[in-house]
Amino acid sequence: MSTVPLPAGPIAAHRGRGLPLPGADIDTDRIIPARFLKCVTFDDLATGVFADDRSERAGDHPFDRPEHRGASVLVVNSNFGCGSSREHAPQALMRWGIRAVVGESFAEIFFGNCLALGLPCLTADPADVTELQEAIAADPGAELLVDLEAMAVVLERPSAGEKRWPVRLEPGPRRMLLSGQWDGTAQLVAHDAELTATASALPYLNGFR
Repeated sequence: MSTVPLPAGPIAAHRGRGLPLPGADIDTDRIIPARFLKCVTFDDLATGVFADDRSERAGDHPFDRPEHRGASVLVVNSNFGCGSSREHAPQALMRWGIRAVVGESFAEIFFGNCLALGLPCLTADPADVTELQEAIAADPGAELLVDLEAMAVVLERPSAGEKRWPVRLEPGPRRMLLSGQWDGTAQLVAHDAELTATASALPYLNGFR
């Protein structure tokens, strides 16, 4: 698991090693099995990420392979995060250390839940995703730059030169990430004075006069 800090404020880019996770239609029940949803807080959800898949593959799951330890850019295929709408799935990935996801496509609710956490979900053409997954597998120690301003993912290889792939993100979510508007809690704290003034004028909070 990564020690990368939790997302905060504007997110223009993220640099970290990649973790390829091949397979279409990976649903939220696989990402975090239902038995882990009993938690009171999200803090310990990282231990349940892909728990059943990892158990079945006995140490050979991408999330268990030593070469991917500390990786923070997840590269997936089509319809990732489908199934139930559980917000625990992106929470679990984030607390494991994932800070950006690149894939062919994402389930709509999963995408929204990720956006609310400051976890960018960027799409790319299937051939580019496959090439990126293969490049990571061939050189798992190489760093990726996920650049939301240039809208590209760059594989940085000092000895072999960089490789770049274009990615996509709708203007609204991109603007939210670049500006920090995705972080609702931070916005509330930053506008505490205005909120307090508004609340003080509400009759049902101060009694009718």
